[in-house]
Amino acid sequence: MSSRDYLSEIREIFDRLYQDNKISEVDYEGPNIVVYTKSTDLFSKREDLAIQIAQEIKRRVIIRPDPSILSDEDKAKEEILKIVPENAGVQDIYFESDTGEVVIEADEPSIITDRNANFITIIKSETNWSPRLVRAPPMYSRTVKEVRELLREVKQERRAFLHELGEKLNIAPMPGETWIRISALGGHREVGRSSTLVSTNNSKILVDCGMLNSTDYDQPWSEAPYLYAPEVQPFSSIDAVVLTHAHLDHSGILPVLFKFGYEGPVYMTAPTRDLAVLLQNDFIKVAHAEGRKAAYESKHIREMVKRTIVLRYNETTDITRDTRLTLYNAGHILGSASVHLHIGEGLYNIVLSGDVKFEKSWLFNPANNRFPRVETFMTESTYAGRDDYQHTRKEAGEILVDIVNRTFDRGGSVLIPVFAVGRSQEVMLVLEQMVREGRIKLTTPVYLDGMIMEATAIHAAYPEFLNKELKERIMVKNDNPFLSKIFKKVETKEERQNLCDSEESKIVLATSGMMNGGPVMEYFRAWVDNPKHTLVFVGYQADGTMGRKIQKGAKEITLSESGKATKFNVSINVETAEGFSGHSDKRQLMAYIATMQPKPRLILVNHGDGEKAVEFAKQIKSRFGIEAHALRDLETIRLV
Repeated sequence: MSSRDYLSEIREIFDRLYQDNKISEVDYEGPNIVVYTKSTDLFSKREDLAIQIAQEIKRRVIIRPDPSILSDEDKAKEEILKIVPENAGVQDIYFESDTGEVVIEADEPSIITDRNANFITIIKSETNWSPRLVRAPPMYSRTVKEVRELLREVKQERRAFLHELGEKLNIAPMPGETWIRISALGGHREVGRSSTLVSTNNSKILVDCGMLNSTDYDQPWSEAPYLYAPEVQPFSSIDAVVLTHAHLDHSGILPVLFKFGYEGPVYMTAPTRDLAVLLQNDFIKVAHAEGRKAAYESKHIREMVKRTIVLRYNETTDITRDTRLTLYNAGHILGSASVHLHIGEGLYNIVLSGDVKFEKSWLFNPANNRFPRVETFMTESTYAGRDDYQHTRKEAGEILVDIVNRTFDRGGSVLIPVFAVGRSQEVMLVLEQMVREGRIKLTTPVYLDGMIMEATAIHAAYPEFLNKELKERIMVKNDNPFLSKIFKKVETKEERQNLCDSEESKIVLATSGMMNGGPVMEYFRAWVDNPKHTLVFVGYQADGTMGRKIQKGAKEITLSESGKATKFNVSINVETAEGFSGHSDKRQLMAYIATMQPKPRLILVNHGDGEKAVEFAKQIKSRFGIEAHALRDLETIRLV
């Protein structure tokens, strides 16, 4: 059936079920079908009809008003402000006349969407505009603001892109032999540059496209996945890209695809999109500051955003003509997801875990490990080594408090290298709680240097992705711990230098988390030879990074100072607060597999240093009797 015939058939279904439908247009919008109508009744009151037809055609159906019936924007805005309760905190209202949507940015959108109050239906009936609710960030975020503005600027281009995508998704799968393969392109038997290609006889799906966490910039393409492999080329042959989360070892090379010809969709959660934009733009900024040329430009990041389709957890959508995607909470960082691919009509199911935390943390619920079906499961193995057992979150908090108090007792300061996304916010929550309970006595604020405050603002913009208690504290109790007065952002180089020179005991959280650069190095240079101070590692330190060298006990290191290589004696006290990691340790990974439902037939192990992944695969096979392998980069395995 042609694309045009398919849309005509949907119109006929509406004619059969609702004769006075006044439909003016039926169109594709990515995986969805959009119906434009001049009937106020159909548009505002018959959501049940859209659901009924969606069940019949196996696609989501959205009913929108025809542009000809939309009320004047000024009058509509005035009416909306009358309808919406004041405590919803409307911050902005803007109109998208081409789609008939009015976007309402509010502090508490849940008040407007409350089914019992019926505000959505009333807005539709009174204005003929279709409301789309967006949460207003409680903390100012430049990234969130710029992403939303960009999406408004490119709405016409985006509509054309979604129409074209919808037509492609309607093409029937090719007949003939069916096969499924997984190709390891990066992050297999290593940590970094994660990238995996899932291929069928009908489609190619790339999951993640990250970079290595090293300081070898002499050959920048050695930092990327094996994107020159023949099965990936040309990039235009890729049908869909899925991003598990925003960390650069998973997202850092993604804009390169758009630089060299990819024009297809990228699927991820909304916070992953915003955080990826933040980290990718910072990558460009750092490269320029260090006199290097980044692998891509900001315009390629904008192309990525233009073609991003955001999904909620547990929401299923077609992404190719033979594959459906569902994202599940991975518990690692904000918006992180495990990827469930349902291939064919019940033919095969693959789950790629991404980075997972199978424990409730200060920020997130534990990773989901229950799926409708799964034949092959790919798991990370970052902390799957023989002795990789971490403290619990509660124990980690106690360790950090002890380190801080011991350092303050000897008149020193605490320097904590952190990743802007994830570990920063967890450490902030622990410090806020311990100061509030009087277990840490502060005479100065907790200083945040780098992108920490911007990343934290993005967390605050998406409280629905946080765990139940934290979400309730922010959304219901109006008590946002990230806005605590104990935190202060370091704004200038002069302020940073003053903190370095000050002898007053203080806590500084600074990026980058593996000490490969960033503001943390300024504090480290100033305090490296003073045993009163403490350097505390709270996150994973990859092989080859400065952080790993120092953590392993290096007594002398070489750093660049004023453009010259200078040797420093490491006299600063070095400690590790285990238990803050966003990765599961070996015990948690085993528990994840042990309680996983249903059990897979095959487990593939990735995202682990060297032989650690190989050893973990052997242990899985021994303990669970499930076939398990650790692929090397560039290896391919056939599943069907």
